[in-house]
Amino acid sequence: MIRLRARGPAGATRPGPLWALPATAYFAVFAVLPLVLVAVLSFTRWNGLGAPSAAGFANWTALVHDPVLLKSLWLSALLTALGVLVQTPISLLLGVWAAGHQRNRAVLSAIYFVPLLLSATAVSVLWRALLDPNFGLPAEAPWLFGDGNLLGSRSGAIGVLAFVGAWQWTPLHTLIYQGAARAVPPVLYQAAEVDGAGRVRRFWHVTLPQLRNTVVTSTVLMVVGGLTTFDTVLILTQGGPGTDTTISAYYMYQQGFKAFDFGGASAIALVLVVVATLISLVLVRLSGYDTMRSTVEGI
Repeated sequence: MIRLRARGPAGATRPGPLWALPATAYFAVFAVLPLVLVAVLSFTRWNGLGAPSAAGFANWTALVHDPVLLKSLWLSALLTALGVLVQTPISLLLGVWAAGHQRNRAVLSAIYFVPLLLSATAVSVLWRALLDPNFGLPAEAPWLFGDGNLLGSRSGAIGVLAFVGAWQWTPLHTLIYQGAARAVPPVLYQAAEVDGAGRVRRFWHVTLPQLRNTVVTSTVLMVVGGLTTFDTVLILTQGGPGTDTTISAYYMYQQGFKAFDFGGASAIALVLVVVATLISLVLVRLSGYDTMRSTVEGI
């Protein structure tokens, strides 16, 4: 008979290892196994047909001397940083506000969360139509958009990508902050109010410290999402103008499905995995998130 529960300290019971088997198997099949296959492919030459042939470290050597890869990593880091800097303060303030009891709060929150219901592809198609220089908003308001070709310049294209990403994903992080803000013990606000703290001081000295774990979690999600952005670039800019918005994920797509170099594309994918993992670990380490043991936020 299989024991599903194990005896813990002080007579307490805890779930046995069998309960983790379904999640472990799912993670192994759909995460670990594909990652291992990508790692193997990165040492081969394969055009998608036939059997891969061994290439040794040729793909990795080519990446080290590939200027487009270095530029794509820099662009990925830039778009990720812009996403964090723009989305964090907006989503934090909106989340704290949405956690309150203001009039019409529920209706306004529901309207604001609409972009979250759309796929990234639908959002990209929508904004590509809206920003069309001939038939979109730039044609109707040339005083605001200049020549209207926002996607025709490096700064304009990067700005559009950052804006569209923030427009879609800020509601997600707002929802995260809203849930965390509602979990803050009301007694802390009551104590601060007794001490004479106003709304601003209560936010800085009570709400924000209590949301420390949530800020780290949200930032990690933004970093991983920013580094793996693909469909928005594919639909809006296709890596252009030139290679000015060719981020790493899109460059991986170009190498694999346009140049039919799946070995080189696998090496780029592995680089992205390593970079995203290292950045996430650094964020968790520097924030002290891994040393917190309390079940209360920020303590």
